[in-house]
Amino acid sequence: MKTLLLTVDNCVNNSEIYSQAVDYLNRGELVAFPTETVYGLGAVATDESAIRKIFEAKDRPSDNPLIVHIGNVEEIPTYIEYIPEVAKKCMEKFWPGPLTIVMKAKDGVVAPSVTAGLNTVGIRMPDHPVALTLLRTLKKPLAAPSANRSGKPSPTKAFHVKEDMDGRIPCIIDGGTTGIGLESTVLDVTTETPVILRPGGVTKEMLEEVIGRVAQPTLQEQKEEKTPKAPGMKYTHYAPEAPVYLIDDSTNLYEAIARLQAEGHTVALLAPDGYEQCGANYFFTLGDENEQQQMGVYLYDALRACDKTDATIILARATYKKGVGVAIMNRLEKAAGDKWYNNKK
Repeated sequence: MKTLLLTVDNCVNNSEIYSQAVDYLNRGELVAFPTETVYGLGAVATDESAIRKIFEAKDRPSDNPLIVHIGNVEEIPTYIEYIPEVAKKCMEKFWPGPLTIVMKAKDGVVAPSVTAGLNTVGIRMPDHPVALTLLRTLKKPLAAPSANRSGKPSPTKAFHVKEDMDGRIPCIIDGGTTGIGLESTVLDVTTETPVILRPGGVTKEMLEEVIGRVAQPTLQEQKEEKTPKAPGMKYTHYAPEAPVYLIDDSTNLYEAIARLQAEGHTVALLAPDGYEQCGANYFFTLGDENEQQQMGVYLYDALRACDKTDATIILARATYKKGVGVAIMNRLEKAAGDKWYNNKK
């Protein structure tokens, strides 16, 4: 299969590009497209055969549900049995935006593989002009996980998608680098207290200002879910080829790197600005540690950059779990399989 790359140019009329992409989707094919979080791999959410192609292209486990993207709030009653008041408040405040809301699905509307056998579905309206134009031109919902091979770092640029999906999907829309760089927050509103199933750009603190108390399980508590309600709850994700170890302030970076190099390792370091002189063979900045939104933008690009090197081990400097830092650490812990250097003897 040849993968076509369609580039959206804000200075010209892109209607032909959107028409081509819509034609692919209406024929039951897959199209990768940018959102404000990461690039998504889209198929019409009501087309079961098309949805199965997503799992095949990504090598994705079939019990990992997909998020449904819509172009207008008015579409919600088509797919949702009941819209709780807390969900309405979140939509008014955070949509379009990086918030997925898990609600009770109507029977027999979205394709069975979208929900992975659950009676709930996660829905969001992305805040990106390309994604919204595509959805509103198509006039159908798109199920769209991140457009990467399962387990690999999510793509924030079109060429990241091409690296993973070339020859596996027919079409990629290049809309430039995504703005946030971390997948959406997933909020389950089917419980008495809303629960964050996956942290993202919309933080616990932001949600609680709007709807009151919100629960946020630890990574270990999420692993105890037998059937995940949202992507990213169960499996190791976001990992480059070389093993990743987290490292915190309790371990001297200079000494850790020197020790690993003495053991024969080639070390890549992912850390905020200011750690360039630690002696690593490769250094990839995560930006200003006091600007965690910026760190989120850099994260996946840095993880992918490690695969372009001959690094045999990757050290990732932990950040503080506050605000977006919760989402950053969630992704780093998954990339590392929750391995910490100070536990590695």
